[in-house]
Amino acid sequence: MRAMKNYPYVITVSSEKGGVGKTTLATNLAIFLKGLDENLPVSILSFDNHFTIDKMFSIKGQQVRGSVADLLLETRGVDLLHTGQYGVNYIPSSTSLPSLKASLRGPMVLARLLAMSEIPGILIVDTRPDLDVMTQNALYAADRVLVPIKDMASMDNCRNIFELFDKRGLDRKSLSLIPCLIDERIKFEGLFKDQKTLLKAFAINRGFRCLDMFISKSPKVESLNTNPEGKIYPILTHGRGTDVYGQFTALGQTCLNEYYQTEEPRALLYDKWQNEENKRKKEEYFGRLSGLKSQCMVCGKELKQGSQVSYYCESSDGAASGFMEADCFTGFLISTIFKIDRELPTDDPTRMMIHQTALESVFVLNPGDANEPGSIDFHRFDLTGSELLKKKYPLARAPQRDGFSGILDGTLVGYQGELRDAFLMVHPVNGENPASILVDENYREMAKLKKRISEQL
Repeated sequence: MRAMKNYPYVITVSSEKGGVGKTTLATNLAIFLKGLDENLPVSILSFDNHFTIDKMFSIKGQQVRGSVADLLLETRGVDLLHTGQYGVNYIPSSTSLPSLKASLRGPMVLARLLAMSEIPGILIVDTRPDLDVMTQNALYAADRVLVPIKDMASMDNCRNIFELFDKRGLDRKSLSLIPCLIDERIKFEGLFKDQKTLLKAFAINRGFRCLDMFISKSPKVESLNTNPEGKIYPILTHGRGTDVYGQFTALGQTCLNEYYQTEEPRALLYDKWQNEENKRKKEEYFGRLSGLKSQCMVCGKELKQGSQVSYYCESSDGAASGFMEADCFTGFLISTIFKIDRELPTDDPTRMMIHQTALESVFVLNPGDANEPGSIDFHRFDLTGSELLKKKYPLARAPQRDGFSGILDGTLVGYQGELRDAFLMVHPVNGENPASILVDENYREMAKLKKRISEQL
């Protein structure tokens, strides 16, 4: 058997319809898995807010440290595991999950967190009866998804989960329907004799994978959840002799077999992919960094440690990129764009206004078209890409020079002094860490902005 110490094999139990036995399935499956292999670490967490797993697994007097909310806030999963009853570890539930939904940027957050969680063995994730962003995260992180169905309504809701997998390009093979809370007293005439046979036939007809096993409806099992003691008892210890006991044993063994046969759980695969992505991002970052010109793109002087850099500029064809000092670019705007022919001191209100406005804008220098080769279009956009200003300026003919010459020489001037068919974008940066604009996420956002702007030119 392969080592899975640091990467959990994840079983997600999900259904958009409530009352189908989802939490009963998740909690009792965890206990049966532990009973079938006492040496196997089994853990459980829930994105629902009914605290059933806490009532079932918490040990009286146990000090709670952290919850599933802390997992979503980047706390390492293994540090949140609490030793629970029946040998099952659990991460305490939380009432603050709704407020964290907005912080989940996409459906792959949980996959990343579990890849770095170091939770061993099998982790079961119980979900809410909906397809919100937390449920989607639980689905995407799963090696196996169990979808309990008990009637046609819950069967119809399954379609949304399968469509979600198709939309995201995920393998349907990880999805398995399992008939739950089946009343075996109900019989039909004809080809389909009972509920489980009928549901399975409908599932197969719709292209859904359905397990051969099922979980029966049982008054004995229902009494384990609702009783005068107010406790929730497991089927393993209090349901012996019932059909449900044997059904959970069979389901647990099936899940164990799949676990043993899985050489690389999804958390490990995600971790490998993430490492490759980080390597790629790092290489691209250093590639962009190494391509920067060492001089200020306005005045041409070498940028030194402590230079007041406030702008990054890049030609649309990627041939030139570099930084601009704040005073140099402000001076360019004052003299060349606003045609103020006198020196403005640093504390001059006009200079300060131009400087501040520039830090909240994106600028584009775009050489004129073939009909006007001796001109350049100057554009000002806001940080979302909406155009605020466009003005055309004449360009000095060589060997004469003007205010644009310094910037154009190092960016858009090509073979034999001709301007290339490209534009230059000037974007404000964090003066304390100018190179952060080249980090993958920031650079990608800037590239999107450049694309929006280019479509308007």
